[in-house]
Amino acid sequence: MQLRQCHLAAGCLFQATWNRASGQSAGWGVKDYDVFYFDDRDLSWEAEDAVIARVQAAVADLGVQVEVRNQARVHLWYRERFGDDYPQLRSSRDGIDRYLVACTCVAIDVADGTLYAPYGLEELGQGVLRMNPLMPQREMFLRKAMNYQARWPWLRIAEG
Repeated sequence: MQLRQCHLAAGCLFQATWNRASGQSAGWGVKDYDVFYFDDRDLSWEAEDAVIARVQAAVADLGVQVEVRNQARVHLWYRERFGDDYPQLRSSRDGIDRYLVACTCVAIDVADGTLYAPYGLEELGQGVLRMNPLMPQREMFLRKAMNYQARWPWLRIAEG
């Protein structure tokens, strides 16, 4: 697709890990596949929408929902959607670094297949849900963590 700094990110990766640990199929409960890219040359909705349409056409035969987001634009809409400020990012990885739950900050670089996990993989494998220090939004973190724990009861919410 020739998307700059393109990553397959988040849920489909950490949920597959927890599913395997729970004896489920890797794709159990995965509602969508997040694709992040970073293109600060055109921050318009129209430019991002054109990319979304291209990706949707390319993956239409897979039968899965793919969510595509230009990380260069997140600061433009985040406050309206989530009620809080969000910094202007400088890369796709900046967006991955800011998931609410630290162990869920994982992605695969589409260009070379490398794994990106800024907080490592230990807590992901252990099922430890810790608030990301870059996103100290306690209420949003707890909602997200409790949602995960409802699906994978063995997960543990860590304080601090």
